[in-house]
Amino acid sequence: MAIHIGRREFVTLLGAEAAWPLTARAQQAALPVIGFLSGASPGPYALFVSAFHNGLKEAGYVEGQNVAIEYRWAEGHYDRLPALAVDLVRRQVTAMVATTTPAALAAKAATTTIPIVFSVGADPVAIGLVASLSRPGGNATGANNYLNVLGAKRLELLRELVPSAAVIGVLVNPNSPDVESQSKDVKEAARVLGQQVHVVNASSEADFNDAFAAFVQFKAGALLISADTLFTSHRDQLVALVAQNKIPAIYSQREFILAGGLMSYAPRLADAYRQAGIYVGRILKGAKPGDLPVVQPTKFDLVINLKTVKALGLEIPAKLLALADEVIE
Repeated sequence: MAIHIGRREFVTLLGAEAAWPLTARAQQAALPVIGFLSGASPGPYALFVSAFHNGLKEAGYVEGQNVAIEYRWAEGHYDRLPALAVDLVRRQVTAMVATTTPAALAAKAATTTIPIVFSVGADPVAIGLVASLSRPGGNATGANNYLNVLGAKRLELLRELVPSAAVIGVLVNPNSPDVESQSKDVKEAARVLGQQVHVVNASSEADFNDAFAAFVQFKAGALLISADTLFTSHRDQLVALVAQNKIPAIYSQREFILAGGLMSYAPRLADAYRQAGIYVGRILKGAKPGDLPVVQPTKFDLVINLKTVKALGLEIPAKLLALADEVIE
């Protein structure tokens, strides 16, 4: 049976259909917007972004449903961060997430009013992000993942594994905001241990080959890859270069070990990103960042890759194996 629609009904239906996208756009525009600022690259950090989303979900927010997110990635080029932070401020985001220390500093410099939730490896009090860990004050709080302050402990663990290394090479990014404190901590630990160390700079991916040529030149018996966003963003390339040169190395994150690296000592970085998501959710519900204490890790994992140990012809001391929280075979 044919159905006849009159002209008036047709115009009414057409009007309703045309109005639907406008209504959807209006609803989208009404959502609170989170500005996500990172010094890293999106690919290698996908796992951490997922953890951030999980934290948001725990707090009752899902991207695209009741919150929108504007992402800005500096891809290891820290000089881009100030402009990216200012762009998010101009867009009047409801809150800003700043992951990595350079991003947090750029966000803090760009606004004193928009709430900032950070995930940083440096001491947030020492670098001026907060007044104190328990009462941050101001417009910023977040999670301190301690990645950048564990160099001395990593050096000690590396010495346990490779006691015969006369020289240990240390790879740092000279553009990192806390490169001086990282280098100082490692050098001081080396002095106490009676270990010779040689610090080499790499400020971009293009510097990696020259850095490793330097390590080979001064006959580094082991390597300490310091915590830095640039290195994490290119972890596969770094792990491949270490394997190619057959030098035992310790890293700042478990993810390097999953990529084939030898050993890492660090907290779970994904936990810090999840906590950032939870804090953003709380702020969207009315909490003030200055009243939320900076979250600190309670557990640090020593992770060892046995396959890489065997490939390097090493033997793990029983003491070190007993300390391992995770052994990947």
